[in-house]
Amino acid sequence: MAAELDVLVVGAGFAGLYMVHRARGLGLSVEAVDAADGVGGTWWWNRYPGARCDVPSLEYSYGFDDDLQQEWEWTERYATQPEILSYLEHVADRFDLRSHLTLGTRIDRLSFDEDELRWRIHLDDGSARSARFVVMATGCLSAANMPDIAGADDFVGRTFHTGRWPHDPVDFAGRRVAVIGTGSSGVQSIPIIAEQAAHLTVFQRTPAYAVPAHNGPLHPADVAEIKADYRNWRAVARDSRPGYGGHVPRPELSALSVSDEERTAAYDTRWEHGGLLFLGAFNDLLLNTEANDTAADYLRARIAEVVDDPATAEMLSPDTIVGCKRLCLDSGYFATYNRDDVDLVDISASPIDRIEAGGIVVDGRLHEVDDIVFATGFDAMTGALDRIHIEGRDGRTLRDAWAAGPTTLLGLQVAGFPNLFTVTGPGSPSVLTNMVSSIEHHVDWISDVLASMTTQGRTTVEATEAAQQEWVAWVNAVADLTLFPSCNSWYLGANVPGKPRVFMPLPGFPDYVAHCTTVAESDYPGFTFG
Repeated sequence: MAAELDVLVVGAGFAGLYMVHRARGLGLSVEAVDAADGVGGTWWWNRYPGARCDVPSLEYSYGFDDDLQQEWEWTERYATQPEILSYLEHVADRFDLRSHLTLGTRIDRLSFDEDELRWRIHLDDGSARSARFVVMATGCLSAANMPDIAGADDFVGRTFHTGRWPHDPVDFAGRRVAVIGTGSSGVQSIPIIAEQAAHLTVFQRTPAYAVPAHNGPLHPADVAEIKADYRNWRAVARDSRPGYGGHVPRPELSALSVSDEERTAAYDTRWEHGGLLFLGAFNDLLLNTEANDTAADYLRARIAEVVDDPATAEMLSPDTIVGCKRLCLDSGYFATYNRDDVDLVDISASPIDRIEAGGIVVDGRLHEVDDIVFATGFDAMTGALDRIHIEGRDGRTLRDAWAAGPTTLLGLQVAGFPNLFTVTGPGSPSVLTNMVSSIEHHVDWISDVLASMTTQGRTTVEATEAAQQEWVAWVNAVADLTLFPSCNSWYLGANVPGKPRVFMPLPGFPDYVAHCTTVAESDYPGFTFG
């Protein structure tokens, strides 16, 4: 017999833990299943050297419980992976969530029983569950993307992926190390690995824009000021476009409306402050190519100031739109290339030919290495969902429904898959925001739906096809007003061969939240109830 539940949650990271907490608060029977052996989601898997968040820790944290946010003490402006993981372990213990968790177990199959109006869940340990609702809290950056490079299995050294890092310490001392990839995980790990290794070779396909993190210990007086009115402080922060940083002034000026001196001064101010809000210096940096060019020129000039060798600085200088790919935070990344024991190999024009037993071959030349680190990111937003067999009405799989690209209503439900919710799914702001802000908003919205259905005696909830098509068209229209779709980024799935090129997140967090509120207050138009 399959164990019967009201709610089955897939994932035990920020989203999964909060969903368990909210469902239990509604008096619903709930269980969360996660393949990891512990809680934390993305922060359980990503243990690579230098791993830390790029959203300030006082905002990249839960705001649902006043006592929790008062008692937890963050130590740094940008928290490290170990500290974030400790925080999530504390949350699991503090709210007694572990009794609702099944860890170290994968879900193989989800199928909707149209007669019983329940989801049938099959786990890889041979057990089964039956649930009225399923909440996919699988995370947007949780399915590691391993490139298909000829000869990879022939390599005799050690290989690692930043998104699946070993739990035991990795010692690179005295070893020749290759890092493939210069996105966020590469930018964070490369300076640390360079300090440890005998020699580091970085293989770069596309250079990354990066601004200083200026990370450091949090000042007690600053923390006390925030905690004195934490709830209101969060409300202001989450009313900003990315769902954080609302207290940093955001001039409503075009980069083209000021003098060169004023523009440079504005960029200097953001550079000295550090962080991703550099893009908030002007209101049109992600709307107007000419305005964006001014930011790109500024950042390229900064790279040239740091990197001693002009040829290397040129290789590290992107020629793309600033922000159409995820902006990175620099904690010694560019300065690393001034080391004599670090080489940069450009693989944009001449990709990696193959991997051999002793190293990596590019343009006929063998680069001998002892270890290879794949900092090649994730199959973002849809990858974790795609790796589970999910079967809705009439036996249609989610994989088939999304064959031409993901379609949702509000990023929360998919037509033909009743009572299945996707937390921070495609079609919602998700990865363009502070993820914890988006997660809490979605979990609260889903919880309100479940409470409403219980009160009104409704059995199923499902997005209609017409509303879903209208929403997808709206998401595409908003994205097309911006520069986001202008380069091949993981926002479009361009880093995964064969994945449909569709811009998946929706820019504009506050407007989205307001729209979701209107939908709920209007008894959920676009959704049908049984």
